[in-house]
Amino acid sequence: MNDIRRTILWVIFGFSMVLLWDQWQLFNGNKPTFFPSTPVATSPAAAPASTASVPAGPVGSGAVPAPAATPAAAAAPGAVPASTPSVGKQRLVVSTDLLTLTFDTEGGTLVGSAFPRHKDVDGKTDGFVLLDESAARVYVAQSGLIAGAGGGSFPTHKTPMTVVPGERQLKDGQDSLEVKFESAEVGGVKLVKTYTLKRGAYDIAVRHDAVNNGASAVSPQLYTQLVRDGNKLPGESALYSTFTGPAIYTEAQKYQKVEFSDIEKNKVDVEKQATNGFVAMVQHYFASAWILPDGLQRDIFLRKVDTNLYAVGMITPLPAIAPGATQSTTATLFVGPQEEKRLEAIAPGLELVKDYGWLTILAKPLYWLLDKLHGFIHNWGWSIVALVVLLKIAFYWLNAKAYASMAKMKSVSPKIMEMRERLKDKPQEMQVAMMKIYKEEKVNPMGGCFPIMIQIPVFIALYWVLLSSVEMRNAPWVLWIQDLSSPDPYYILPLVMTATTLLQTALNPTPPDPMQAKLMWYMPLIFSVMFFFFPAGLVLYWITNNILSIAQQWVINTRMGVPPQFNLPKFK
Repeated sequence: MNDIRRTILWVIFGFSMVLLWDQWQLFNGNKPTFFPSTPVATSPAAAPASTASVPAGPVGSGAVPAPAATPAAAAAPGAVPASTPSVGKQRLVVSTDLLTLTFDTEGGTLVGSAFPRHKDVDGKTDGFVLLDESAARVYVAQSGLIAGAGGGSFPTHKTPMTVVPGERQLKDGQDSLEVKFESAEVGGVKLVKTYTLKRGAYDIAVRHDAVNNGASAVSPQLYTQLVRDGNKLPGESALYSTFTGPAIYTEAQKYQKVEFSDIEKNKVDVEKQATNGFVAMVQHYFASAWILPDGLQRDIFLRKVDTNLYAVGMITPLPAIAPGATQSTTATLFVGPQEEKRLEAIAPGLELVKDYGWLTILAKPLYWLLDKLHGFIHNWGWSIVALVVLLKIAFYWLNAKAYASMAKMKSVSPKIMEMRERLKDKPQEMQVAMMKIYKEEKVNPMGGCFPIMIQIPVFIALYWVLLSSVEMRNAPWVLWIQDLSSPDPYYILPLVMTATTLLQTALNPTPPDPMQAKLMWYMPLIFSVMFFFFPAGLVLYWITNNILSIAQQWVINTRMGVPPQFNLPKFK
């Protein structure tokens, strides 16, 4: 290789191509290769709320019948009956310090959730809405009973229920709040569904009491599922993508994400049975999940419910319930932001819904360090700056080797330029002469490349930490930067980032090849354009890294007797 700059430029160019390839895959409706992605919606409109009746398959079959609207499916064992929606169904709003939830008396279903401590998509109004059942969106959490091996009909998420009178708002001094729904008897079985909301928590205990009021024993199955449309998220960036869709976690197969497009094509390949884990619906910053107790056998299913409507859920068989007896099963329903420490405390693996992609092993300790810094600094912007400073200190000697190699390259650059001019018509002799100069001057053209390449995964991981952390959402830094998760409204940070990138480029040795010299300036400019649309927190981290790199490069050049000088572009 003729010059270290060629390698560095190819590294930058290659990384840019990876990003462009992923976006091209996304544009064409394919699965992105390298980074977490948002699948393309099947239809621009969500399905009507009335189509959210979803059948469940028999345990052990691994198959899911057609939607319950099909008469044959409704009559099949293990299928959710296509019951007529209740007349006069009601909506019930319940609130705690962290949650505002909307329930529907049809099935006691959770059909709405808002988070008072998180601003909505517009960044101005409080109460970010996640679950919703409206003309624009369908995203609900459902549960109920279906037939087991013995057949029968039981209360489902379409069965009318009544609300047991009680408190609807968590008051000062209260630690928990119960919301209870009771169904009428279906097949001699009454379902009592009790939601227990806790202060300071986004996880909800949901107890299902199956009461057998009939004359013979029954063996129903409990299903829990999340149903949502495949629409793109409001305000989603076209330059970077995050995963939206269902996910599954089991101890055996760990975390498995599923694209909506794979469900459309019936190409879902996940673990179908387990005795632990959870199912979830994931999007940028927020998630919902159903978690069953460990040790319970469950079937896991994913399927298309209707046009642009998808479901992920679990089915678990209940022990035989004798006449007059009650069988209780408590599941956990999580609906909230992806706060890593909180997720870790709820269930094993739940923190993985905060999607770092393939660099999770590096991203998790970086987030831990960032969170610790915030505990001292109490400002996420300055915590980002402090984290980059610590990383630069950790990589100081690697960077020193890289900049020392660049300084040596810069010192021999005039000799190489003279030689190239003299032997420009003799390429083979030019190559031999160049290698001779490198050997005599003890310069390794690759010496500055390897230290930089070693650090690239760390800084990509930090990129995903800042992009994925809900703590950055609506978090202020200073002055005009009031939301580190949104682009700089005045483009000041991107302009500073571009200036520092060009300054760093000017301090590097000019490649002897004119084409390489042009690329050395074009690539940073092209790369900088993307940062005008990136979140301010990401741009802040890159600016800090640039400034520290410039300072270190300047000091090393001075120590090695190579006066700092700016190699300005010479385009012809």
